[in-house]
Amino acid sequence: MSSRNVNPLKVQVLSHIANLINCLVNIKDETGEFLMTLEDGRIIDTKGWNDWEWTHGIGLYGLLRFHEITGDVEALRISLAWFRDRFSVGTTKNVNTMSPLLTAAYLHEAKHENYASHLDSWAEWAMYDMPRTEEGGLQHTTYLVDNYQQLWDDTLMMTVLPLTKIGLVLGRSEYVEEAKRQFLLHIKYLQDHQTGLWFHGWTFDGRHHFGKARWGRGNCWVTAAIPDFIEMLKLPPSDGVRMFLVSSLTAQIDALISCQDPSTGLWHTILDDSTSYLEASASAGFAYGIMKSLRLRLIPKEERYMNAAKKAIHGVIDNISDAGELRQVSFGTPVFDDIESYKKIPLTSMPYGQSLALLALTEYLRTFL
Repeated sequence: MSSRNVNPLKVQVLSHIANLINCLVNIKDETGEFLMTLEDGRIIDTKGWNDWEWTHGIGLYGLLRFHEITGDVEALRISLAWFRDRFSVGTTKNVNTMSPLLTAAYLHEAKHENYASHLDSWAEWAMYDMPRTEEGGLQHTTYLVDNYQQLWDDTLMMTVLPLTKIGLVLGRSEYVEEAKRQFLLHIKYLQDHQTGLWFHGWTFDGRHHFGKARWGRGNCWVTAAIPDFIEMLKLPPSDGVRMFLVSSLTAQIDALISCQDPSTGLWHTILDDSTSYLEASASAGFAYGIMKSLRLRLIPKEERYMNAAKKAIHGVIDNISDAGELRQVSFGTPVFDDIESYKKIPLTSMPYGQSLALLALTEYLRTFL
């Protein structure tokens, strides 16, 4: 091929992606600051690649999407090796640790490996044994905390999408219907009617939104999950659930555009608080979700949406170091009772930051390049 036919921007994006993947699998916790010690003595490395937490699940999903779009063999090899090593050890089931099962379901469907027993075990647990809130919501139970009667916006990405895909792969319609219900229930209690943004959490125990934080990364899981869910189920434009989801998504994206930082293209960690720091992992998630919503025609191809997506992509690229680290990434964040606590969460490289940037750049390749 003549060099004149090569798109230099595409070459640059692919170079960034290669660096992101290299950093993803080589991040190390040099200080021990980001290790999680459980009551049974286990130590979970949430930062490094060789452990099992939602951070790794999002990492795997980024690798999956890149492999699907480009056929990249190394991304597939890394994913299969992770599942081989982690399934041999196992872990405790909770909302966050179910996250890797989304990628496992796709790999099983593509016949790269046979994960049927794992898919069945995890989905049956989520469907029938996972703790529930009032009205049957998935209680956001983690390794360390039960979070009694709490709904978090993270849950849609970490548990509901895996349950959906497993339902499709194993032919269990009851999983899919439960997933639809969970999306509607989370919208009911977490989307802010005034702004269109989402609150981080809701508790039925006292019936409140904690610090009423419209937190960036929590919101980005929604912007990513709704288009993925609609695409996964192939919901037609006339489907009532799809129409409801699209109206929720559009309200959120409209609100996001109004609070995007004009100079950097990023969003603040508290979306409507410009005194909070700019945060790149959420911004990458928003870029991914907005671009995918444009591609799927969930939102119209209007200039305001196109410009917001492009500004976000440039903001993400500006925060990728030469070594492939996405900078300005906030560490794992619980639901707080006050806004100030969100502002104090440390910034550090994390697998989900790498992967959200990977998802965003992969969607950029597909949508714009």
